[in-house]
Amino acid sequence: MTTDSVITDAQVVRSPVFGGIRHGFFTRQGGVSTGPYASLNCSTRSADNPAALHENRRRVARYVGVRPDHLLGLTQVHGDRTITVTTPWETGRGPEGDGMVTDRPGLALGVITADCAPVLFSNAGGTVVGAAHAGWRGACGGILESVVAAMGALGCAPGDIRAVVGPCIAPDSYEVGPDMRDAALAHDAAAEAFFIPAARPGYFMFDLPGYSVMRLRRCGVGQAEALGIDTLHDETRFFSHRRRTLAGGGVIGHQISVIACPAI
Repeated sequence: MTTDSVITDAQVVRSPVFGGIRHGFFTRQGGVSTGPYASLNCSTRSADNPAALHENRRRVARYVGVRPDHLLGLTQVHGDRTITVTTPWETGRGPEGDGMVTDRPGLALGVITADCAPVLFSNAGGTVVGAAHAGWRGACGGILESVVAAMGALGCAPGDIRAVVGPCIAPDSYEVGPDMRDAALAHDAAAEAFFIPAARPGYFMFDLPGYSVMRLRRCGVGQAEALGIDTLHDETRFFSHRRRTLAGGGVIGHQISVIACPAI
């Protein structure tokens, strides 16, 4: 295998919170896709070249030390359902949901994002791991608490869980309308502290990573933090739905964030 077929550490964001637990907030770098999908697009729901997509996901699986068919993902729907994973499923055929947990060695959990928050979870020993796709709907609707509860069912006390909110749209980039703010507050009045008035009258800037950390801490997670990386303004490293919208639309790739249980 040639060097350029391997994702390097420089192309992945890792958190010291997880220590030696195998994980990565992957960037858009290190893959083989071209055009708007360049280069490490990992979304099975995209119209990317299937061979390129397969190779990209193989590289991600190799980086976290699992078989390619053990890199798992869901059909994400912006909801609050968490799946407890016991056996792998066919790539691209994952059940509907936005959270996964597992205690099965050799499985890796991946969430796909392009501005929404990827959130990775682990207990101290890395024997139980989780992953969540948290847009504002999921975060307000309870997906983070759902993952914590599912980890609890596998024997993890909330205080033993560490969680990291990965690269996502930052508060200075996330202008929203009053309808979104009203919908968020209907779910959770505490979200009000994470909206500040925007320069445009009647609009607001929303702190998605800050709100996600608050929700994690509120449900008792022992350690919760956000990386503070803005997907919209870091075009070299990240895909971004909002950037695409501001540019007039078109297709786009998605990055993946992954955490794995140790292999046997």
